[in-house]
Amino acid sequence: MIVPLGQADPAAVETLLDEAFGADRHRRTAYRLRQGVAWLPALSFAAIEDGGLVGTIQCWPIALSPAAGPPRPINLVGPVAVQPGRQRDGLGRRLMQAMLDAAGDRADLVLIGDPEYYGRFFGFTADATGGWSVPGPVERHRLLARLRPGASDWPVVAALGPPLPPALAAAG
Repeated sequence: MIVPLGQADPAAVETLLDEAFGADRHRRTAYRLRQGVAWLPALSFAAIEDGGLVGTIQCWPIALSPAAGPPRPINLVGPVAVQPGRQRDGLGRRLMQAMLDAAGDRADLVLIGDPEYYGRFFGFTADATGGWSVPGPVERHRLLARLRPGASDWPVVAALGPPLPPALAAAG
């Protein structure tokens, strides 16, 4: 059953993330992007089976700051974590679909992940991200975006970073 992430035990979420990605996961670039930021309840979910946590997806508000012009909000997707023994059961796909259904066509999304998987199943590409910088190492082909339909004015050169202050995010 897919439920809002707030219904999952936070300690169980942390344990699952350690199991899926290792205890050193906090050194990854994606963690630097979301450091000090709270996950978005409307776009974050848990997979629960037999009363236990078997998967999670979290999304985080960050900003894309172009070389010229004002920064704009964008949502960082991930981690998408599934219990190691369950990783080929389609749970990650169900969690991603729940997030995409909740986001609808009104959210711009970015993630660091496998382009074949996220492209084939969910429409993420590296087409717009080649000139985007991040606060740490990243394999360029793994920096993927799924932008709102008609969003053709995305900057070629920009930096992903902390979210916009609430007043700017509301205005944008």
